[in-house]
Amino acid sequence: MARGRKSSLRIVLTPEERQTLERWQRSTTLAAGLARRGKIILLLVAGYSQSDVAQSVGVQRAVVRKWAMRFLAQRLDGLADAPGRGAKGDFPPRRSRSTSCGWPASARMRLAASCSSRIARN
Repeated sequence: MARGRKSSLRIVLTPEERQTLERWQRSTTLAAGLARRGKIILLLVAGYSQSDVAQSVGVQRAVVRKWAMRFLAQRLDGLADAPGRGAKGDFPPRRSRSTSCGWPASARMRLAASCSSRIARN
């Protein structure tokens, strides 16, 4: 069971927290990352070392320690994804073609009407 040195992290769950984490493990609609973090906490509470938990879950030991520390600091709320994840866009939003040509809307309408009437005649 316990490989490696003993961890200084001592996690004690309330009955409600344990119930929530176990429900996460059975859920089929929960985000995989959140379920994985819940499994990390449950295994640590069960007495497994960080190395064993990391190997069982398929992550690095540093990841196990990160989520354990966040859980100790913020409890269940700490296991959720932080807001604002991902790269920020470098480019401004695209303008539609109809507004990017520089012609006023009324001129575009007249042009479209004259083109369609020419096409209809041919």
